[in-house]
Amino acid sequence: MTEKILFITGRLAEKQVRQVLANMAPDFLYQVHVMGVTVAALITTDMIARRLSDTAGADRIIIPGRARGDIEALSRHFGIPVERGPEEIKDLPQFFGQAAHSYDLSLYQTKIFAEIVDAPNISVEAIVERAYYYQANGADVIDIGCLPDTPFPHLSEAISTLKQEGFSVSIDSLQDSDLLAGARAGADYMLSLTAKSLWIADEVAATPILIPETHGDLSSLDQAISILQAKNRAFIVDPILDPIHFGFTDSIVRNHQFRQRYPEVEMMLGVGNLTELTHADTSGMNALLLGICSELNINQILATEVSRHACRAIREADRARRIMFAAKQNNCLPKHINSDLLTVHDTAPFTSSFEEIQFLASQIKDPSYRIQTSSEGLHIFNRDGLHSATDPFELYPKLGVETDGGHAFYLGVELARAEIAWQLGKRFTQDQALNWGCAAKIEASAVDLHTFKPAGNTLKKTGDHNSTRQLDQIAGETVVN
Repeated sequence: MTEKILFITGRLAEKQVRQVLANMAPDFLYQVHVMGVTVAALITTDMIARRLSDTAGADRIIIPGRARGDIEALSRHFGIPVERGPEEIKDLPQFFGQAAHSYDLSLYQTKIFAEIVDAPNISVEAIVERAYYYQANGADVIDIGCLPDTPFPHLSEAISTLKQEGFSVSIDSLQDSDLLAGARAGADYMLSLTAKSLWIADEVAATPILIPETHGDLSSLDQAISILQAKNRAFIVDPILDPIHFGFTDSIVRNHQFRQRYPEVEMMLGVGNLTELTHADTSGMNALLLGICSELNINQILATEVSRHACRAIREADRARRIMFAAKQNNCLPKHINSDLLTVHDTAPFTSSFEEIQFLASQIKDPSYRIQTSSEGLHIFNRDGLHSATDPFELYPKLGVETDGGHAFYLGVELARAEIAWQLGKRFTQDQALNWGCAAKIEASAVDLHTFKPAGNTLKKTGDHNSTRQLDQIAGETVVN
């Protein structure tokens, strides 16, 4: 039986609602009911309950996204489901597309090892504080990075303290003595062993992470893998991901070749060689790298936040792994699943054309200013007229707020937001902060990450390599800004 949906809107939006619905060619029947208000955002659930006497046999009611009030009470009043639609009418097609697909972002397959690269140079208290920060942003394992020729007298204390605090910990060093000390202090993983240092795995219980004895030589891993498999010992292999122009493409091929040779062996990808050593926004890099992990079934990454431009890399990797897992589980592209990695742009930044804004402006009868953006620029209007520009300073002389400091300040803030949104191709909604996805520093948003969990048993014991100490050896570049 075909579903019937009743859409509630205001007078100004009626034409656009009907146009969008007609263009959708929906698989449901619909009617549009116009309430006795000009602007749909002024509609309330109490108003709908009072004024709507006939639901026209609808199975469901969609009210404006900005409509205020208790929709559960409204559902009980009419005896049918009531939902808030999207805030922008042009998002209706996406709204119904999302309703058809429910993506569970509480699951992921790839563990994040977050490395504290300067652990020898900071106190145990500072290490623990950093660990909680990384954990809040999605890290599963805290990696304690050692530095060449740098004393680390509090290594054992740092690891034992982290273990007492409930963290999973890895020790990251190319020195045998560091690996032994860290594992004996309780580390769960050791980065990084080769065939020559494999004897360390016989001394401790920590899970070893293997790297090629000779950089790029996968065959140097074969013997170590055979020995550990014969002992039924858990291990992880990192074939190493290299920076761009220093072997990047070859290293991608190498990871693919290793996966073909060893389809069941746990793997790791050290993403810092890309995020730290490429001056580009890391959200896109993390999306691509976690997509590679998803395709190659790489269940561990090592992430760092050393360079200033990579200061959200762990949070971005966390979002990316969840999006890629959801896309893989649903056999779909990683589109329209979650917008957290769209930090600079939006998929549909301009919800109205200039012509539509002109029509809306012509209907306004009050002195309150409305601000909108289109592909042409910024637009501000009230009953006295419409003004457009690409530079907010051009608008100030036309607004008549020279003697009203508070109003001028408010309009200045909103027009500045609108200008940024227009320049970048982001969505602007008056009286709302711009949405920067997971790039914005909103500490409270990290709290909910503690409830997230890995998917089933896909996460076996793992470890990681490719820390920033190796990055320093390539091209002589330091990753510290």
